[in-house]
Amino acid sequence: MKGQLSAEMLILIAVIIAVVAIAATRLISTAQKSSDTVGNQSDVMLETAEAAMKSPAGGPCTITDNCDTGLTCINKVCN
Repeated sequence: MKGQLSAEMLILIAVIIAVVAIAATRLISTAQKSSDTVGNQSDVMLETAEAAMKSPAGGPCTITDNCDTGLTCINKVCN
């Protein structure tokens, strides 16, 4: 009887380990997908913020990247 009970316990432990492994794999997959989504949304928000902070013609700047599209920074003013 003891041998049979031990075999049943081993089978039960193997099933529990398999279920835990499957759950862990799915959680890791979900976390990776979530991370990718958050990263993409962060990029979109950063690009939107950068576009909103561009100076119009006559606005202040330190480099040309601070000016709206088609303008250049000359003497700290977008032209």
